Amino acid sequence: MFKSGDTVSSNHWEPVLDKGRHHRARLGFILMSTDLAGEADFFDMVPEGVAVHITRLKTEDYTTNETLSRHIEHMADAASRIQPDLKPDVISYSCTSGSIVIGEDRVMSEIKKGAPWAQPMCLVQGVLDALNELGAKKLVVGTPYLDEVNTAEAEYLLKKGFEILDIQGLNLNTGTEMGQVTPEFWKTFAIGIDQPEADAIFLSCGGIRALEVADEIEQATGKPVITSNQAQFWSCLRRAGIKDELKGFGQIFTKPGNALLPQT
Repeated sequence: MFKSGDTVSSNHWEPVLDKGRHHRARLGFILMSTDLAGEADFFDMVPEGVAVHITRLKTEDYTTNETLSRHIEHMADAASRIQPDLKPDVISYSCTSGSIVIGEDRVMSEIKKGAPWAQPMCLVQGVLDALNELGAKKLVVGTPYLDEVNTAEAEYLLKKGFEILDIQGLNLNTGTEMGQVTPEFWKTFAIGIDQPEADAIFLSCGGIRALEVADEIEQATGKPVITSNQAQFWSCLRRAGIKDELKGFGQIFTKPGNALLPQT
């Protein structure tokens, strides 16, 4: 029995160590401080044995091309703080429109500066990976963004070789509002903007609750649905060597992404 004034002297123990709970892979994500959806989406999708580590950038709750451009200022610092002792396999900046406005190469360069041990990623790269994996070229795009952001996104996708049959935005200007739009609305919206000749429906923004209805939209339209968080997470898993086929989050998770697997 320990009494006040005693000194603790433990017995000799030999603890049994393994590779830990997250023995398969570690994924890091840099979210906007206003994002109400990404964190929950990742934990809904994460397979057994895979870690999800989150940090957040301080961001204004007003989403314009100008405010998005300022995310880059603290990107390297944010990347450096995501479990540096355990060295995540992939670290991704989780903002679609920010990736487009800043440019994916610049984003990934800053992440690499802060976390040289990790594969750098950003959300829009995951979207490109997923659309290319599906062979989708003709798109309809739905967003919560202001039209100045929608215009930048449409121009970006055109330059990447996609045909934009239509792009429709809700003209919301805060991340809080974007995260409060209901999943049922996103389903109705996606079906409403679909066109017969579209290869895929893309619901753009890491801060919206579209993942929850991606499967339902696919069943209603008969075509693949890409959401920002779904595409990013699929790409990050494949880049970390995780090939699991996940159920309930869209048909992209049936795809192996062999072009994205880490080189051995």
